[in-house]
Amino acid sequence: MESSLPKLEDLRGAAHGLMRLQDVYNLHVESLVRGHFQQISDPVDFYKLSVSDMLSGDDCFLVGKVAYDLEDYYHSVLWFEEAVRLFRGTEWSPENEGTLEDALDHLAFSHFKEIKNQLKTWITSPHRRCFFQADLNSKTGNISHALSLSRELLLHDPMNRRVHFNVEKYEKLLNENLPATSSGLTLKRPDGIYLRTRNAYEQLCQTKGSQPKHFENPSLFCDYFTNGSPALFLQPIRREIISLQPYVVLFHGFVTQAEAKNIRKYAMPGLRRSVVASGMNQATAEYRISKSAWLKESAHEVVGKLDQRITLVTGLNVQPPYAEYLQVVNYGIGGHYEPHFDHATSDSSPLYRLKTGNRVATIMIYLSPVQAGGSTAFIYANFSVPVVQNAALFWWNLHKNGQGNVDTLHAGCPVIVGNKWVANKWVHEYEQEFRRRCSLNPEE
Repeated sequence: MESSLPKLEDLRGAAHGLMRLQDVYNLHVESLVRGHFQQISDPVDFYKLSVSDMLSGDDCFLVGKVAYDLEDYYHSVLWFEEAVRLFRGTEWSPENEGTLEDALDHLAFSHFKEIKNQLKTWITSPHRRCFFQADLNSKTGNISHALSLSRELLLHDPMNRRVHFNVEKYEKLLNENLPATSSGLTLKRPDGIYLRTRNAYEQLCQTKGSQPKHFENPSLFCDYFTNGSPALFLQPIRREIISLQPYVVLFHGFVTQAEAKNIRKYAMPGLRRSVVASGMNQATAEYRISKSAWLKESAHEVVGKLDQRITLVTGLNVQPPYAEYLQVVNYGIGGHYEPHFDHATSDSSPLYRLKTGNRVATIMIYLSPVQAGGSTAFIYANFSVPVVQNAALFWWNLHKNGQGNVDTLHAGCPVIVGNKWVANKWVHEYEQEFRRRCSLNPEE
C-alpha cells in the first residue's frame, strides 16, 4: 500500500495548486480554507460546491511551510495566519505535523523576512533611497506584529532561547525607529517569469475578456460546416467562429462520449508529468502542471478515426511525420499551463527534430467537462474560451508566410473544480503547401 500513498512531492504539488488558485482567481484565503470560492473583491461565492469541507490548522500549516521553504513569505504569511487561527480554536491532534507553537514561530519570522526583503529592494533602488527612512517607519507596525506573535509563543515555550533572541531583535528595531505612521506592510506577490502578461492572463481566467459576441460582429457566426467534403454532407460539423485574429474555431460535438472515454482509458497507463522545450531538450516546469501521454494511430482504432475527422474539417494532412501523435493531457485541481506559444520560437527547438517544419496549426479536443476554471485564454487577443465537453478548438499558429502569429499566445487556466482532459494534435508545415496555400501578399 505504501507505494500508492501520497508522497512529499504530492503534498507540495497540492500546496502549490492551492496557492495557484488563490493567485490566479484572486481568492480570499480564509474563505478558501472554509471550502468557499470567494474573491477578495467580492464576498459572494462564484462557484458553490454541493458539499464543502474545511481545511484544518495542520493543512494550512503544511501549505504555509511549502511556501516558507521556498522563501515565499507572501504566501506563507497568509496560510500561517489561518493555521494560527484554527490551531487556537482546536485541540492538538497526534496526527498533526504542526502545532500552534510551530505556526506562531513561522508566522512571526515570515512577517520579519517579508519586511526585510522589501526594505532590501528599497535600499537597492536609487530613486527611492531618499524615502527609505519614512518607508522603514511605515513598516514598524508589522515588526510589532512579529514581536507580539513571538511573545505569545514564549507563553507556550518560555525556555526557547532562539525566540528570546528574536524578541530582543524586534524590540531593538522598534526602539531605533520612529513610531509607525501607517497600517504596516502590504504583502507583495513574488514575481514570476510571465510577469509582463500575468495581469491579463489572470483577468481572462476570471472573465471571458472583451471578445465581441456573435450578434455584435457579423463576421463571427455559427454554421453547419462540410468543408466541401462528401463525407460531411449528411452529417456536417457544427462550427462556431470564435475569433478572426487570430483565427480560432470551435467545432461542437467533435467526438462522442464513448470516444472521449476510450481515449482517456488508453492514455491512462502512459500518463507522465508533462514537459516543455528547454533549449535542445525537454524538461518539467512549474508553469506547466499536468500529466500527458502520446497515442499512436496504429495502437488504437479510435485515434485513427479522430485523425480522419481532423483531416475532414481542416483539410490538413495529419499523418506522422507531418503531424505529431495525439497527445492526451490531464489537468487535476490547480493544473494549468501559463502563457505560451504552440509553435517554435527558436531555431534550436526540439520541434524541428521531425524535419517537417514548424507547427502550423493546433486542434485541441475537450474530453471531459470542468465544473469551474480550466478556460483557454488568448492573452494578446483578449478573450478566453471555456471548456466545452466533446468540442474541439482549432487555430492557426503561423501566418501564411510562415512567421509565427504572436496573437496565438495562449494559456490553460488552472482547474478549480473538476478534472480536465484534452487531446492535442499539432500539425506541421510540410505537406500542407497545397492545403493551406501561400498568399500573394508576403506580409500575410
